[in-house]
Amino acid sequence: MAVNTEKNSYTVVFAVLMVIVVGSLLAFVASGLKPMIDENERFEKQQNILYAMGVNENEGDGDVSFIPTSEVEDAFSKYITQQLVLEGSEAVEKQDAYLINVEKALAKAKSGQKAELPLLIGEKDGEKFYIIPMFGKGLWDAIWGYMSVDENMEIKGVYFDHRGETPGLGANIKQRFFMDDFEGELVVDGNTYVGVEVAKGNNDPLNNEKEDNQVDALAGATITGNGVTAMIKESLKLYKPYLQTIRTN
Repeated sequence: MAVNTEKNSYTVVFAVLMVIVVGSLLAFVASGLKPMIDENERFEKQQNILYAMGVNENEGDGDVSFIPTSEVEDAFSKYITQQLVLEGSEAVEKQDAYLINVEKALAKAKSGQKAELPLLIGEKDGEKFYIIPMFGKGLWDAIWGYMSVDENMEIKGVYFDHRGETPGLGANIKQRFFMDDFEGELVVDGNTYVGVEVAKGNNDPLNNEKEDNQVDALAGATITGNGVTAMIKESLKLYKPYLQTIRTN
């Protein structure tokens, strides 16, 4: 008996079967690729963390250049000496703390719930770095990053990234000319943890003043810059109890 392919019921049944078949194939492919995706995400986090403490392959004033994927695990093991989770001023070592979902952890902490806040300690050239993960909101979507400070609460390096900021404007938060400005800035003003403001109309566009708690804003990206300012300040508020225990100046 011939099938009437012109009937509406045939079209509906065919469409449903195609959705099931294609969906099953996509689920199978995604399942097979998941280990590779997870590994790439792990390498990327390691690269970003190392970048924030100055372990990278940058040359001159060129583009951002990470430690290669093939070398990043060894470099991470070499430079990251401790991985901690914080609850208030208490710190406990935890393996692979850097893999904690920072967005969820910070959201819980901000709402007053108990949360494990990851903090990494690195050493390079005899200097100790305290690396703070951050997460915030830009103009269109999420922004995040890492900031390393020393015992004097001076920023030694940062790395920022975003999910959907405007190319050539807010997306420039991950460009070297912006991130480099944070190096040397203090996140404290006296005994107050003020962070660093991304300031429009800053009177120090060359960023020569390192104790004004400001860097020059990105042209046409005021809201994204405000998001970076808020992200740093809110993260410091959560990490302050621990940072106060290590501060020497």
